[in-house]
Amino acid sequence: MLHTGKKRVRRVALIGLAGALVLSISACAESEREGDGAGGGQAGGTLVFGAAGKPKNFDPIFNDDGESFRIHRQIFDTLITYKPGTAELAPGLATEWTPSNGGKTWTFKLRDGVKFHDGTDFNAEAVCFNFDRWVNMKGAAAQSQMIYYGDVFEGFRKNEGDATGDPLYKSCEAKDNTTAVVNFNKVKGAFPDAFGLTSLSISSPTALKKHNADEVKQTGGAFAYSDYANKFPTGTGPFKFESYKPANNTVTLVRNDDYWGDKAKLDKLVFKIVEDENARKQELQSGQIHAYDFPNAADYDSLEENGNKIMPRSVFNILYLGINQKNNPKLRDIRVRQAIQHAINKDQLAKNKLPRGASGRDQFLPEDVDGYTKDVKKFPYNPQKARQLLQAAGATNLTLKFYVPSEVTRPYMPNPQEIGGAIADDLKKVGIKVQTVPRSWNGGFKDDVQKLGKQDIHLLGWTGDYGDAGNFIGTFFGRQKAEFGFNEPEIFSALSKADATVDDAQQKAAYEDASKKIAEYIPAVPLTSSPPAIAASSKVKGLVPSPLTDERFVTVSLDES
Repeated sequence: MLHTGKKRVRRVALIGLAGALVLSISACAESEREGDGAGGGQAGGTLVFGAAGKPKNFDPIFNDDGESFRIHRQIFDTLITYKPGTAELAPGLATEWTPSNGGKTWTFKLRDGVKFHDGTDFNAEAVCFNFDRWVNMKGAAAQSQMIYYGDVFEGFRKNEGDATGDPLYKSCEAKDNTTAVVNFNKVKGAFPDAFGLTSLSISSPTALKKHNADEVKQTGGAFAYSDYANKFPTGTGPFKFESYKPANNTVTLVRNDDYWGDKAKLDKLVFKIVEDENARKQELQSGQIHAYDFPNAADYDSLEENGNKIMPRSVFNILYLGINQKNNPKLRDIRVRQAIQHAINKDQLAKNKLPRGASGRDQFLPEDVDGYTKDVKKFPYNPQKARQLLQAAGATNLTLKFYVPSEVTRPYMPNPQEIGGAIADDLKKVGIKVQTVPRSWNGGFKDDVQKLGKQDIHLLGWTGDYGDAGNFIGTFFGRQKAEFGFNEPEIFSALSKADATVDDAQQKAAYEDASKKIAEYIPAVPLTSSPPAIAASSKVKGLVPSPLTDERFVTVSLDES
């Protein structure tokens, strides 16, 4: 069971028991889980990891995908992080975080003596600079690419794009070099967990200014980023950025010898982009790479027989079929959305196309997250019922543009083309015509779907960033989005209420209520959840799988003996 280890403590602190609660851990905790053997490796060397897709860029605030975040997590640090192998909070750049003012103020005690990769000081002023940068970001293009910021902070000082809300963030004060006080306009249930979001990594103010980090230009559906984002990302992490060579499909990081914590064992860490899963497997077998993510479940046995390791993560994700109600008026008819639910054989999909341990889903939350409830309305596989609903809705000639990502493998979606094909077949069996539109993951798919809303239906999913319901259903359905194209104030209000509820039991009940409303309304179809794995050579030591896919390579070494 995934245990976040802090919810009760956080809520009690916010409702004002005597004395401010200080969440603190004396040192950056090492995981007690050493599932692949943390010891035995030799210092030095170069580890090559087979990445499933290209990074979007290297500025965390302009990203929301796992392939980019995997690299960012080695270069940057956040104020709060997570204990390896869990979703439990642990110190990052902050050693303590204290809520006050009813939860609207957070005081961070920062590590002293930390340096950014450019040699400048990390301090409270740098923290405030980053928070101020985010809220004051200018231009619709730049704001549109700050997905996590919009979900957590709700608005900018001046909204120039899709954001319409008032900013949650109010101000930041550097009390001294190691004390930053961050003020918000209202309570947010996502905190303190959300302070660990990779998007909210702390960058060097000097490097941000020097390399014009805020410049984002849009041409049609394409975005161009600054030199900071492409060439000079500057954090405080255990590895420093050396180069990205698109022609060779490699990102190279080198050890940061001035890192504030335990130094990385590796000299270099190379992410080699190998988009085809079978090619990644072959490169592992031949020794061209040392590890890769999301191996095909059908290959687990053969990989292990050849001396490799399969390291599964805990299940903490959701694959869904998104429904965009904007373009096709038939999709605004609840009977059509119900028909799509009944048409898809989720259990068969989980069995045939997902890793071992995958299962069909009837809601968008994992069982271990407060807000999950067995009382949601269910739509079991029933093709006959689907055909009846389509006929009643006058939608027997329904044609849908189905956007499916290509050139990517995700934790919840190991082979999107195969999964999309299975779903399309199910829909065709009930009389829905499907026009499949494959789009490259970082070459247009996410912008087409999440920003431009070109699709009727689409395949996408989510791995939780932390153990809070708002990070799942709040992220998806907490406000009007181009991805889903609906405006349902009752759902928005229910999620807003849950997010602002302090008491544990009351918040759990509020999210359960929201889950029921979402399941009945069907803004999207929950499909499956699965335990993604990492495949690695037996030479790789110290790699700890994370349910959040938040693996850190600072502890990793290679045993060449």
